[in-house]
Amino acid sequence: MTYTGQYEDEKQKILQLEADELLHISGARRAWYEFRRNRFALVGAVFMIFIAFMAIFAPIVSTHDPYKQSLRKRMKPPTAEHWLGTDEVGRDVYSRLVYGARVSLFVGVVGTAAGVVCGTIVGLISGFFGGWVDTLVMRVIDIMYAFPGIVLAILFVAVLGPSLFNLIIVLAIWATPTLSRIVRGNVLSLKEQDYIEAAMAIGAGRARIMFLHLLPNTLAPIIVYATLGVAGAILTTAALGFLGLGVQPPQAEWGNMLSNGRLYLRRGPLLMIFPGVLISVTVISINLIGDALRDALDPYIQ
Repeated sequence: MTYTGQYEDEKQKILQLEADELLHISGARRAWYEFRRNRFALVGAVFMIFIAFMAIFAPIVSTHDPYKQSLRKRMKPPTAEHWLGTDEVGRDVYSRLVYGARVSLFVGVVGTAAGVVCGTIVGLISGFFGGWVDTLVMRVIDIMYAFPGIVLAILFVAVLGPSLFNLIIVLAIWATPTLSRIVRGNVLSLKEQDYIEAAMAIGAGRARIMFLHLLPNTLAPIIVYATLGVAGAILTTAALGFLGLGVQPPQAEWGNMLSNGRLYLRRGPLLMIFPGVLISVTVISINLIGDALRDALDPYIQ
């Protein structure tokens, strides 16, 4: 046997050993193994950890009071004292971006989490019971889908009033229809499986079947949607803030910082560039993580 042929045999043995090892490890470890192989997702995860750290420890990592004004220092370029310059009323841009990350991430995560809980429950009930319950729920969701998402968000904010709490409610309502359909579709296919029929045959209660048998087997698409939903929620929060319907000044939030910056685009373009870049990079990072999770958790891609 030639050296090249021996090398190829050894390579095939190593690949076979890795494949055999993957078959014997748990689903969570296998998903982590697949996730680690995606370099872009790892970069996105590192960036999101960095942003989350900055948001959680904003009072420590910020260099100035984000709400303190100084008209003598207004519209200053980046300096050693003000790393990213100052805004139109002399507030430190870096500190406001840090505190804005806290608001944007909090609203995005909490709003999406509330929508995930509501959508999961609605989808479980609709798919499991079927019949008139399923028909009624799906028609209500169809009505919600008749309105574009941003229009529906503007409508609710206009009725409820702009505030942090109302923004979270809007994001929860926004996330509910899509997730309920995802969960419903999975439940409709899973409840025909033998183990569900066996659970019904031995007298397991409906709640037990839904939450202990059906729900765990729908977690993969829920996790993927929740991850991608956070990106959409951050974009929606920024869009509403840009329109003046989200978090209200003087509270720092990337969307309203972007809106204020556009008024001074020629004199101080950095006021608009910094929050715009942060919004873009954050959303891209979350989407990269979501795509990697989808590939890692999808059994048909393994």
